[in-house]
Amino acid sequence: MPFETALPQWDEGTRRLAAAPADQRRLLYGVTDKVVGELRRRLGGPFTTDELAELYDAGTSWVTDVAAAAAPDHPEAWDVRTVGDAAFARYLREATDYAGGRRLTR
Repeated sequence: MPFETALPQWDEGTRRLAAAPADQRRLLYGVTDKVVGELRRRLGGPFTTDELAELYDAGTSWVTDVAAAAAPDHPEAWDVRTVGDAAFARYLREATDYAGGRRLTR
């Protein structure tokens, strides 16, 4: 999946996370933090927007596993489209070719 296709999905995850019911928001942000940690582990050091999009395209079923381990009694926190996509959006800010809210041209 190209970065340009993944980015709107990640942005939508951020919007869903922000719009979550107030009583669930803390839990969802905590699970998102765990997914970001797993992204960091999977991608390691410096990475590009394309590498992040490739990881996303390879499948995100692992996000459910991370979410379920982080909040085993709260299946509402396992929604990959929310916690997973929001985590990808947050981690995107650390890409070597992304700054100021946009992709840098090479």
